[in-house]
Amino acid sequence: MSFNRESLQGLLAAIEPVDQKIMAQAQVRLDNLTKPLGALGLLEEMAKRLCGIQATLNPSVACKIILTFAGDHGVVEEGVSAVPAEVTPQMVANFLAGGAGVNVLANHVGAQVRVIDVGVAVPLTGQGLIQAKVKAGTANIRKGPAMTEEEALAAMGVGVEVASQAIADGAEILGTGEMGIGNTTPAAALFASFMDIPADQITGRGTGISDTVLAHKIQVVADALVVNAGLCQDPLSTLAALGGLEIAALCGMILESARRKVAVVVDGFIASAAALTAMEMNPTVLEYCFFSHMSAEQGHRLFFEKRAIRPILHLGLRLGEGTGAALAMGLIEAGVKILTQMATFGEAGVTPGEILAGTTDT
Repeated sequence: MSFNRESLQGLLAAIEPVDQKIMAQAQVRLDNLTKPLGALGLLEEMAKRLCGIQATLNPSVACKIILTFAGDHGVVEEGVSAVPAEVTPQMVANFLAGGAGVNVLANHVGAQVRVIDVGVAVPLTGQGLIQAKVKAGTANIRKGPAMTEEEALAAMGVGVEVASQAIADGAEILGTGEMGIGNTTPAAALFASFMDIPADQITGRGTGISDTVLAHKIQVVADALVVNAGLCQDPLSTLAALGGLEIAALCGMILESARRKVAVVVDGFIASAAALTAMEMNPTVLEYCFFSHMSAEQGHRLFFEKRAIRPILHLGLRLGEGTGAALAMGLIEAGVKILTQMATFGEAGVTPGEILAGTTDT
């Protein structure tokens, strides 16, 4: 069945807030563990929110799946990337062979990586590849819209379907991944449009471009915003005009995860643009999102500041693929184990005393 505006409206309407009652109960247990109040900081906060997402005091993230969507971008013809478009299919082959950064870090935390071709410019094959190509890359956003609304919806539908299948296969937490040379340019355009931030503040170096190319890239983003201004009437039309096929698929994936009450770990700059698009469609989506890290892209910091979101890590990462999501999954699991495996004062026979008051002095 095709994914259309009616499908999207039904999906958005089905997203419910996380369970606040369970979260309050989780907080009680966290406060009674053998440690000072709040001593494990964000680990505690993540565990509590996961309880609310899964509506249980015994959450689990044992089954972790990262969904890495690949697509090409017409704006690459403007010379906005230090890397040629041919690298997109080459990296997809690397994912499938298990040799990429996301494969290594996913293995490190016990996560599975699934690779989806939603819009690579050339035909792809390979064992394990999920073939769901909507079209062979987007158009150049400096000259007009990246996609039609129908194409954007079709790509969102791919994300919905792949997420739904992963959940059916047992996924208890999902991670976003992407591959698409040039995709920091449409991501910057989406951030600029949704948050009303000038192109020169939101646009970064992507693959490590020079000052000269960065100045050009900023102008390309600024031009794209002007050229497509009349088309950006709501989140969907803005996504179609300025986004990418893999960004649209990620948006659909995030929405479906929220509908199904499954936590989703949002990777870096590009994935955050997809998450922002989903949040613009339904703000409740934010309750299901864990943002893995603050990217080295300058605009990522502005996003977190303006939306009052706290990323889990700040390691100077800017690779994408789902690498940050993999790392953060390990920390989320650590938080879960603190909640479910650490003893309470009563269980351990420890007298709280000054520990509960927030000091460990003896």
